[in-house]
Amino acid sequence: MSTIYPVIKLNPNDDVVVARHDVAKGTLLAQENITTRSDIPEGHKIALRNINEGQAVKRYGQIIGFASQAIVAGEHIHTHNLCMGDFSRDYAYGEDTIELPLAEKKDTFMGIKRADGRIATRNYIGILTSVNCSSTVARAIEDHYKKVGLDNYPNVDGVVALPQSFGCAIGFDSEAMAVMRRTMSGYARHVNFAGVVIIGLGCESNQIKDMFKVEGLSEDKMLHSMTIQETGGTQKTLAKGIEIIDGMLAEANNVHREPVPVSEIILALECGGSDSYSGISANPVLGYAADKIVQQGGTAILSETSEIYGAEHLLTRRAVSPEIGKKLIARIEWWEDYCARTKSEMNNNPSAGNKVGGLTTVLEKSLGGIAKGGTSNLVEVYEYAEPVTAKGLVFMDTPGYDPIAVTGQVAGGANLLCFTTGRGSAFGCKPTPSLKLATNNTLWQRQEEDMDINCGNVVEGTETIAEAGERLYTMILEMASGKKTKSEQFGYGGLEFVPWHIGAIM
Repeated sequence: MSTIYPVIKLNPNDDVVVARHDVAKGTLLAQENITTRSDIPEGHKIALRNINEGQAVKRYGQIIGFASQAIVAGEHIHTHNLCMGDFSRDYAYGEDTIELPLAEKKDTFMGIKRADGRIATRNYIGILTSVNCSSTVARAIEDHYKKVGLDNYPNVDGVVALPQSFGCAIGFDSEAMAVMRRTMSGYARHVNFAGVVIIGLGCESNQIKDMFKVEGLSEDKMLHSMTIQETGGTQKTLAKGIEIIDGMLAEANNVHREPVPVSEIILALECGGSDSYSGISANPVLGYAADKIVQQGGTAILSETSEIYGAEHLLTRRAVSPEIGKKLIARIEWWEDYCARTKSEMNNNPSAGNKVGGLTTVLEKSLGGIAKGGTSNLVEVYEYAEPVTAKGLVFMDTPGYDPIAVTGQVAGGANLLCFTTGRGSAFGCKPTPSLKLATNNTLWQRQEEDMDINCGNVVEGTETIAEAGERLYTMILEMASGKKTKSEQFGYGGLEFVPWHIGAIM
């Protein structure tokens, strides 16, 4: 049995290698002709050469930071000797676009065709709240259906409440209110909801009638709204909500799955609890599958603007036009202003867990993160929770915080989610099913009950990105066809509805 070489070099121009496993002090790395000068934790970086203070350090062939002190070949590189710094990026709009050929064989999955022609992957009835004050009632209605069950409606996946924590004390014409309305209307229209009830208190800033007017919504037999104050109190609102949903169930159940093209998939791409292996295994594996979906005529949504920072130039080079590339940079500039006025900084990332996993700067995290987007051209850029209508790889402006980012993607229309993790995230996002990818074998062995697919063998060198990507693509189609993911089996998704609050709460 051959011994696996202890480190990975990702690009010929790199100044570092990454440890596959813990590497002991004094280990000779023969291919690099260096000896480790200390114990190196798995996933962490080792210097390939002497680096002077202030010099740039590269991984993925790109700058991930600058030496904060002199570094010697064989030394551990991390937060103690690597820091952020300013450097110019060549946006080179559209210079690296490549037309991926459309697939000759048109794949299908078993989807649910709605009356308007859209394709669902799940079939829920949803209960939304316009404000925190109505969240208890919404949850009580959901609890009722958990108790009585839905045995007479086998085609309904569930009645799910998505309570929120805000909805009031924000300006009527503010940016925050526009985002709130966009998000809620995106869920109200979501293809995976057969019907929706929206419940308010009645006096909140986020008035349901105003949202309906601004977003062009209107009530019908499968979309209802009410407020506790108008209905006459908590118990009456609970009873009315149950009565409304009882009236929806028969129609919601009147669906069947049929073969539909993969071009109907809108796949959200997300990473959380990342580690140094994320950009080596799970993210490029997901990027491979995303490319396949794009080649089938489908859509993949990359997001997390604060976590592409420092790597945005690699996306602008893939933009189909200068206008699309400049839309992305406009969002980056918005974030720089946002951080300035909130006295924050873009390098608040990586998190403590990311750093334990070997990530040192947001630049390094970003370079690994964009691998989720594969190699497809960037065809459109959306603001948070905007309806996604383009086919191909698109970008949505969101924070890096997982629940907020995914809430925006789902509001935009994502009917599937793939979520990569290196530290071990437990996540779901009803009404959209979530499939989780483990970046390394240690995580898979420790937390397999929460992970759907292991990409750790890519790190070990016993499986290629393409091989793992094909496995993932097959699982995506199974998920789209109704196979429950681990997070669905555990019931995740009802507490992860977290709209982005970008303005002042008064």
